[in-house]
Amino acid sequence: MGDYVYLKVTPMKKVQRFRVRSKLATRYAGPYQVLERKGPVAYKIQLLEELSSIFPVFHVSQLRKCLKVPEQKIEPRGVKIKADLEYREQPVGIVDTKERITRNRVVKT
Repeated sequence: MGDYVYLKVTPMKKVQRFRVRSKLATRYAGPYQVLERKGPVAYKIQLLEELSSIFPVFHVSQLRKCLKVPEQKIEPRGVKIKADLEYREQPVGIVDTKERITRNRVVKT
């Protein structure tokens, strides 16, 4: 108790998190302080007010220990996070297109 942990935000296929897709997506948010232990493998953490709709008890597999508490926290500002920690981003428009020519056809990309 009193330690700091990062909360896992698992990227899924075709889901963009914090404006980044796939490999470069944010995998952990935080650090958050551990308030108490709830059972042998669950911990209650102190979440931000924006995440108050999420139940604050998480399994150990969803948490990663924070070795050094940074003075500047990574906070999801201006991002609408759903209850299941998903964030979808809709494209505004197509900026550029190309035509790729193969042997038998022309493919627009």
